[in-house]
Amino acid sequence: MQLLNMPIIIRKKRNILLLLSAIVCLSCTQRSETEKHQKNRDNIINVHDRVIEIEMEDVLIDEYATLYLISDYLIICDYESHDKMVHLFDKKNFKYITSTANKGQGPGEIANIGHIEANEAERLFYVTDHGKQRIFSYNLDSVLVNPDYMPEVKMKMNERQFPAKYQYINDTLSYGLIIEPIGNSDFRPTVGQWNMQTGEISLMKYTHPEIEKKRITFAVSVDNGIYVECYCHHDLMSICTLDGNLKYNIYGEKWDNQKSNKYMYYDNVAFCKDKILALYAPGINNFAKKPNGEIKGNNSTQFIIFDLNGDYIQTIETGYKISRFCYDEDNNRIILSMDDDIQFGYFDLAGIIE
Repeated sequence: MQLLNMPIIIRKKRNILLLLSAIVCLSCTQRSETEKHQKNRDNIINVHDRVIEIEMEDVLIDEYATLYLISDYLIICDYESHDKMVHLFDKKNFKYITSTANKGQGPGEIANIGHIEANEAERLFYVTDHGKQRIFSYNLDSVLVNPDYMPEVKMKMNERQFPAKYQYINDTLSYGLIIEPIGNSDFRPTVGQWNMQTGEISLMKYTHPEIEKKRITFAVSVDNGIYVECYCHHDLMSICTLDGNLKYNIYGEKWDNQKSNKYMYYDNVAFCKDKILALYAPGINNFAKKPNGEIKGNNSTQFIIFDLNGDYIQTIETGYKISRFCYDEDNNRIILSMDDDIQFGYFDLAGIIE
């Protein structure tokens, strides 16, 4: 009886092995479709001579400054200012207009300024104060006529889970880089959806399985239904759907999964029309020594342009050490904050991104 059943058992085992083999092959195929390794990014355009300096007139701004846009205005946030920390300029000709947001602990003052975000529909901009754990709301038109304008409190943030930066869609939906403190000296950053009315946060489910210490910058494109995570200390960019599912992991030539804060790769990222523009440093040391011996953070001089699938298109070399940038869609140009011979400048994307 046992001998008669032997061929049937062998066939069943063989079928099981074939099924397992098919599952493994399917898994490998699916993984290869999401994992993209790019060894050569050598299509380089040099725009050093196209970078035009922005004169700040009599406004003194520290080297640690971040750029934002709202309506027809460029906002420059000066973290080191001892009085007004938010400066407004005409974004077309960069003429200085006014300053606001007094530094301090008093009513309407900002103790420890963070992210600034625009609510274009209502002509408001929101200023995060990590000292008071509040987000303040500024009426743009009121600020333009009254630099001593007192902002309103938009909301109080949760100290255990809060956005370091975010993209505002409406009062019930923003996409943010959510920070969760771990112990006394560490934190976990995760992209998530955030409701400003209720404070409710829903974290995205995808995280790269090989990254031990995650440090990222991010950008969201609602029109294209995706967000990108660019890793500061790994040669990696992830593209995900707005419900947190992975579309692609984009690995550069120097990718590895080692835990290290010594080397820098991505520093900032933005969507420019139907392209992804990322400030990229190809594994340079995270710190540099100045001629006077001072140790400070290093900066990238390059941008990489990807399509929405993460495929490499071009590298832009500016020749300037870039601290921060923003994309001015109305004028199709990149505005730069730099730690170099010139502090602020811009270059047109005509002929590069149309």
